[in-house]
Amino acid sequence: MASTRQTLETVAVVLAGGVGVRAGLGMPKQLARIAGKPIIEHTIAAIDACPAIDRIIVMMEPNHISAVTDLIETGRYPKLTGVFAGGETRNDTTRLALDQLGDTECKVLFHDAVRPFVDDRILQDCVDALDHYGAVDTAIPSADTIIQINTETNVLVDVPPRALLRRGQTPQAFLKSTITRAYERAGKDRNFVATDDCTVVLKYTPDVAVAVIAGSDENMKITEAIDVFIADKLFQLKSADPEGLSTAAREKALADKTIVVFGGSEGIGAGICAAAERFGATVFSYSRSGTGTHIQKRKHVVAALQQAHQASGRIDYVVNSAGVLDIGGLETFSPDAVKRTIKINLLGPVIIAQESLPFLKETNGQLLYFTSSSYTRGRANYGMYSATKAATVNLTQSLSEEWAEVGVRVNCINPERTKTGMRTKAFGEEPEGSLLSADAVAMASIDTLISPVTGQIVDVRRRS
Repeated sequence: MASTRQTLETVAVVLAGGVGVRAGLGMPKQLARIAGKPIIEHTIAAIDACPAIDRIIVMMEPNHISAVTDLIETGRYPKLTGVFAGGETRNDTTRLALDQLGDTECKVLFHDAVRPFVDDRILQDCVDALDHYGAVDTAIPSADTIIQINTETNVLVDVPPRALLRRGQTPQAFLKSTITRAYERAGKDRNFVATDDCTVVLKYTPDVAVAVIAGSDENMKITEAIDVFIADKLFQLKSADPEGLSTAAREKALADKTIVVFGGSEGIGAGICAAAERFGATVFSYSRSGTGTHIQKRKHVVAALQQAHQASGRIDYVVNSAGVLDIGGLETFSPDAVKRTIKINLLGPVIIAQESLPFLKETNGQLLYFTSSSYTRGRANYGMYSATKAATVNLTQSLSEEWAEVGVRVNCINPERTKTGMRTKAFGEEPEGSLLSADAVAMASIDTLISPVTGQIVDVRRRS
């Protein structure tokens, strides 16, 4: 029997019929963007990349079907073959999916569109288990004690042994004949209700054993607004090697690439220039002190970019590490000092973005900004600096979404307190070892430039 089942087609059904009210996003949560792509696209990409899956169909919220049909037209996901309207409930959507699959026996995996971190191991385990079982669930142990209550009185009535309990995830996998038979029987039950498909099999085809394979903590479901934030950070962590990329990997990625660095004469910018050249990139450095380039002056930025493009024929990465840090209470800032901070720390990044885009479109390149840990909360005597750095974060996130369609990535480095000339000028000498080195930030910046992520605020911290 197992050998016969191994030849069956395996179809992944992405369940995307929900509207995501709890996430409070003003749109179906599966269309919310994290790391520069809609959540559902990350999910489809993960499934499409798995060798165990032959075909993907999506059951989509009816009013937003075009968002996924557009993905078919791009050709990026060759296994994605169909998009169909989902039903009013999860069970209705499953029935509609079964209708689309026809009468031919196959292996079918139902997976939540808002679980973008599903991996090859989970998918393969589900497919393999169907060689021996008619139904398969995915679950993980519960780290929390699960209690049972009386819902009318809100009083505790039982505490089941935690060792016997699991938290259900998806995929849930079935032989098509098994899940179809279960739903046919469920359709005859006037009181039918089920929150997932394995429950339907368990209740209406009790002769079918439901195998359970191990899920993973990362295979989270994005349900609440905070889950979007957590997922965004998970993508950042998954794309970054804590030890950094190897020299060979950096050399391979940067070969024949051109990097333009604004603020490249000292500190982090100088470190990026030196590292990029060491790994084989062509580097153009511009700064106030080195080349007389003022990023708040559009003609200076235009001239720098045109010079780099004419000399190398391409621009793959644009980095802006230029900035000013003036500290003190707001009442101590003169009108000129206020204008200077806003022009260099905010207007400059905007001008660089506008003028860099045409060049970065040609190479599917990346724009990289820098922020400060003070962006998360305005601190006394940092008001002007913190405000402009918070604006840079918002600019990064908005541009990453605007430019995703043209293949240009935008990220932002958020380093811990770093030993730079700008910081020393503001704070004087600080205890040895209390600051992150500019070279460490430069290496993290290089690794971010050559990574596929976008819209990320990449934290760089000293290693303990």
